[in-house]
Amino acid sequence: MPSVAVKLYSVFFKFLLKHRLQNRIQAPPEDSDSFGVTTRPDESVAPANPSFSDGVATKDIHIDPLTSLSIRIFLPDSALEPNSKPSSKPEPGSANPKTASLSRLRRNSYEPAIFLPREEERRNSVGDVGAYRGYAPAPSGEGRRKKLPVVLQFHGGGWVTGSNDSVANDVFCRRIARLCEAVVVAVGYRLAPENRYPAAFEDGMKVLNWLAKQANLAECSKLMGGRRLEGQHKHIVGSFGASMVEPWLAAHGNPARCVLLGVSCGANIADHVARKAVEAGKLLDPVKVVAQVLMYPFFIGSVPTRSEIKLANSYFYDKAMCMLAWKLFLPEKEFSLDHPAANPLAPDHSPPLKKMPPTLTVVADHDWMRDRAIAYSEELRKVNVDAPVYEYKDAVHEFATLDVLLKSPQAQVCAEDIAIWVKKYISLRGHEFSY
Repeated sequence: MPSVAVKLYSVFFKFLLKHRLQNRIQAPPEDSDSFGVTTRPDESVAPANPSFSDGVATKDIHIDPLTSLSIRIFLPDSALEPNSKPSSKPEPGSANPKTASLSRLRRNSYEPAIFLPREEERRNSVGDVGAYRGYAPAPSGEGRRKKLPVVLQFHGGGWVTGSNDSVANDVFCRRIARLCEAVVVAVGYRLAPENRYPAAFEDGMKVLNWLAKQANLAECSKLMGGRRLEGQHKHIVGSFGASMVEPWLAAHGNPARCVLLGVSCGANIADHVARKAVEAGKLLDPVKVVAQVLMYPFFIGSVPTRSEIKLANSYFYDKAMCMLAWKLFLPEKEFSLDHPAANPLAPDHSPPLKKMPPTLTVVADHDWMRDRAIAYSEELRKVNVDAPVYEYKDAVHEFATLDVLLKSPQAQVCAEDIAIWVKKYISLRGHEFSY
């Protein structure tokens, strides 16, 4: 069972969340905002920090001039060392072998790499050969930069709360960037009820298309020999505004190894984006979605599952609370628990499941949404999609991403398990780990 501290905080958390949701329901219609919001005033946010102070540099970009859609890029400093290997030194506070038993599906004793800031790299960041150039990628001939896979991450929060730059999401994404040795792009999608369905889903696809455009812009810049673009060639106009080459992605991102990672309602967005990527096919080149991770997805349906009945009053996010969130997210005229955004196994859901990418599903023992997530994974396996389920005992919804639980051994173990599975699909050498 969860600890007494978790139970007490759950009561406090649900009280605050219910108050927030009810306030949004009672807000007058004129409060709607077509531009949208990506964070709430009461959200604790972490400022972007490009200094590699803890082994990961971050920066924020507003990528759509018509909406509030933004991203935060997390770049691990392993990108600076083409031949670097993960250190055997664990992340501070990470789980040791004695706590590994908290996960029934612990796969490997692999420990996360930790990279300490290097004074000489900071001194040379202005442009010396072989050194990191900060916001500008190295011109051709100044040494190769390590290309890392890209993890597109969607935060949780029940459609109405949460943000990509919250303190909790910042910590989680830094952990994933270090463990997976990947560039993490956290999406600040528009929140409900100011922007109901399909706004958040459209934002997810906009970012995926933006990644494809960035890769093509970077390739154009490379073909020009790294020369600076001048005059009318400086900006290239895309489908949603003018943009330039994003230097961190151009220098270090490999969109051909793209993984989608969604947390709670963010998992619903990730699954939608995966489906749209399958339908788009080569239109997204050079972006290729090679896998997705669904962490305790926010699935629901009109016919209740066993866990939805037995665990309806579970910790943090109970069923009554989530119903309020769905009412704020789905348009009133389209409200249905079997809406494609809510139920991944709804009839006439396209594309066929056999075309979906490999899908890892993380579920918590005390989460009322667990059974439907497991059922979705089972349907994927029936059509020969690699779709394992990692179930964590005595865990609650968002046990690996909630602010008060991020430092728990279980959260550390979950992140490591995800990294081990993901590396099967993002490694240039093929399957790095065997089970």
